[in-house]
Amino acid sequence: MIFGITYTEWVGYLASLALIISFTMKNVKTLRIINSIGAVLFVLYGFMLNISYPIIITNVFILFANIYYLFLKKN
Repeated sequence: MIFGITYTEWVGYLASLALIISFTMKNVKTLRIINSIGAVLFVLYGFMLNISYPIIITNVFILFANIYYLFLKKN
């Protein structure tokens, strides 16, 4: 616990911050990279909340979409 905030909450706050920062990016590639970091943190957060499936499923989907557009889709 840091400053009265649990480690689980810190992970949630960091995930939210990454998501917010990603939407301020002008470059789509940078947006997707930072958004992916947020999605990974949200998946971790979902597991830390004793398996919160809505958080985990949504962010796994977002992560796979970002990976697809970053690495697999041909321009």
